[in-house]
Amino acid sequence: MNMTNYIIEEKDSFTVLGIGTELQSHYTDYAGINKEKADFWQAVKQDGRLETLKNVAKNDYIFSVNEAVNNKMMHYAGVMTEESLSEASRVIQFPKGKYLVVKGEAKTAEELSNNLTGIAFGQALAEAKDFAYVGGPNTTVEMGQRNGLVYGEMWIPVVEK
Repeated sequence: MNMTNYIIEEKDSFTVLGIGTELQSHYTDYAGINKEKADFWQAVKQDGRLETLKNVAKNDYIFSVNEAVNNKMMHYAGVMTEESLSEASRVIQFPKGKYLVVKGEAKTAEELSNNLTGIAFGQALAEAKDFAYVGGPNTTVEMGQRNGLVYGEMWIPVVEK
């Protein structure tokens, strides 16, 4: 098996403004979770909420954030910004520190997010033996398109063991 293509990167703290939904599926039910996420993204694209977020963003990145809040599994569509919006449901603070970063590309943003999440949690964290994920928000970042594919990264905050 190939070694996963990941790096450990130092990042400054940053803020993502998110519109969220609570995922109801059990955390081991990947098919259920992925369907809930897909339905949510379709809704925020269709009703204009994603466009509203994009208008206050400081770059073109679209964040797909997972965060446990009060024992609820939350999923957010977000952008990097310092601004606030009435439509947004959460200001998500990502800490300064080390992040496990996995890069990839796929035909759609949804496929990219699912693939990166699978690789990051399924392989990369296990291979990065000196580092551990101890919770906090993690995100896939849709960065753009090239050659007909969506490309981006997954960012998971980690601490040295």
